[in-house]
Amino acid sequence: MTDTVGDPYRQIQAGEKVKVTIVSPGPIGSALGRGYVEGGARVLACVVGRSQRTRALAHGLELVDSLDDAVGAADIVLSVVPPGEAVAVAGAIGRSAAATGVTPLVADLNAIAPATVGRVAAALAGLDFVDGSISGPPPDRAPGRGRTRLYLSGPRAGEIAALAHPRLERRVLAGPVGAASALKMSTASLYKGLAALFLQATAAAQQAGVLDVMLDDLAPTFPDQVDGLGSWLALSASKAHRYVAEMREIAATQAAAGLPPELFEAMGVV
Repeated sequence: MTDTVGDPYRQIQAGEKVKVTIVSPGPIGSALGRGYVEGGARVLACVVGRSQRTRALAHGLELVDSLDDAVGAADIVLSVVPPGEAVAVAGAIGRSAAATGVTPLVADLNAIAPATVGRVAAALAGLDFVDGSISGPPPDRAPGRGRTRLYLSGPRAGEIAALAHPRLERRVLAGPVGAASALKMSTASLYKGLAALFLQATAAAQQAGVLDVMLDDLAPTFPDQVDGLGSWLALSASKAHRYVAEMREIAATQAAAGLPPELFEAMGVV
């Protein structure tokens, strides 16, 4: 799985309990953590400064109120935060590791551009680093939520993939650090971009009085989207404010590929 075998991998091979810290336990981070608990890991979650709602979401995890305590006890640290916070959180993890004298393996699982991945790695101040991205809903027990995949890249990606999780498909990519994030930026541009295009198109059609005709014309090509259009767009709109930074990360990714970034820069306008 990887050419570099570190302490977490040896512990898994020996059947020892690996210590995983989640930063931070929102809906996705908490669901990830509970699955790792089921897989046999000890999972800690830092809840310093977080709301009671977040603490409730993190049920089943070992909660600590200090990032130093969470990082200092960990073999592996998983960063699962909004993309606009990824670099700052990486810096905080690096400082906690230095303060406690530990060198955990850190995986950034956030929706960020490959260029931002480089900034995250620099902020970690020399800690070994795995680039990751999550595709799909939180990996919880809810029926009908669909599959959740964790894509990983980098020399030690196999060590993260080796962590047992009953509801998570783990895939190690052959590319370097940044490959997993590049994949996320590409898939997210379609998933979220399509929702934005439908929202704009339906609003314009409604204003012109041709919405029903437009949907009838689109139904053969986009049957699932048209059939559940109301609930899909309402859900997308309710979460749109959370994706502003992600739209900017997609724009940066596309600009780095020599493509015009204006489309997703516009989607990030608030």
